[in-house]
Amino acid sequence: MNQLKSRAPHSEAVLPGALPDDLRAELIAFRRDLHMHPELGNQEFRTTAAIKARLEKAGLEPQVLPGGTGLVCDVGEWDGVTPMLALRGDIDGLPIPDTKTGVSYRSTVPDRAHACGHDVHTSCVLGAGLVLSQLDRQGLLPRPVRLLFQPAEEVLPGGATDAVAAGVLEGVGRIIGVHCDPKVDVGRVGLRIGPITSACDRLEVTLDGPGGHTARPHLTTDLVTAAARVATDVPALLARRVDARAGLAVTWGRLQTGHAPNVIPQRAELSGTVRCLDLESWRQAPDLVHAAIDEVAAMHGAKTVIDYVRGVPPVVNEAETIGLLDAAMTIRRGSYAIEDTEQSLGGEDFSWYLEKIPGAMARLGVRAPGDTRGLDLHRGDFDVDEEAITVGVELFTAAALLDA
Repeated sequence: MNQLKSRAPHSEAVLPGALPDDLRAELIAFRRDLHMHPELGNQEFRTTAAIKARLEKAGLEPQVLPGGTGLVCDVGEWDGVTPMLALRGDIDGLPIPDTKTGVSYRSTVPDRAHACGHDVHTSCVLGAGLVLSQLDRQGLLPRPVRLLFQPAEEVLPGGATDAVAAGVLEGVGRIIGVHCDPKVDVGRVGLRIGPITSACDRLEVTLDGPGGHTARPHLTTDLVTAAARVATDVPALLARRVDARAGLAVTWGRLQTGHAPNVIPQRAELSGTVRCLDLESWRQAPDLVHAAIDEVAAMHGAKTVIDYVRGVPPVVNEAETIGLLDAAMTIRRGSYAIEDTEQSLGGEDFSWYLEKIPGAMARLGVRAPGDTRGLDLHRGDFDVDEEAITVGVELFTAAALLDA
């Protein structure tokens, strides 16, 4: 694809569903409360309770998912026939410390942080649900909308698989979501037809050998050298066995072996990720990676135990849904507020929904004007310009009204 059409400034059309100032302030406070109390995947009990209470206050009937965290909630009455639009927000945090300074809403939980913007995603879906509920009471909502607050996005293979198994897509014809992007200015969104994230799997490798004295490595299996060669040679070998355009990449995050300088250890362990831009290559990746590791390890006489944990396929945005998001953002903010975005090597379990139904994910700009800090996701100092919540709500509500 993948260029969207060229754009010029566009005056805002009249469409209901803009975010009122009082609700905007409430959603910022709600986001900050979540930010102060991050919870890991499948442990989001406080977060779930807070969302449930606010939806019930609005007269809605949210249903907690079977695992006890996460919710679904329909706005409007489904007729059992007309496909609904689903709005998805993920609710879990990350196991890293919050290192921000000078803000009142820093995490109060040690070694836990909303460093990926899930608190923003949640607030956007909640806000959209509250606005759409008001429109529904006024007879202005053309079809029901399902709100999906999903747990455990950061836990491979992702909480989306459990949500799908629980039936959250029943009656849903299309699903949309947003993901914070600190490289995009607040007030703008990034759109892309086709793959927008990569596949992401986890890899655990154990190498075994008899061990021995460093004075006589020829009499044993030198596991330190074997582990080093696996770490360096496997990625290089794969680069010659897969089309480079597939972007198949093995990256190690941990290599651990040995306890003494004069002892060749009996075990070495490597942990890393396998990422891939191409869906077909992702399907082939386990066999390719297994073969490459075994081949390199065998050259050094090391025995291997490989735990290849399937993660998530790429998020592949459907063209018609991207057109819906394009039209929604154009009406709300003008076509100049939309930019093309590249495919990321990050993984997202939103992809599991798109294995079942059409949909798309947009990149939500969260960079404050003039911010030159170069913040990234999954960092303890990550933060957002909270105007992004307003943008997300207005994008969702416009999409719901246009998807008729």
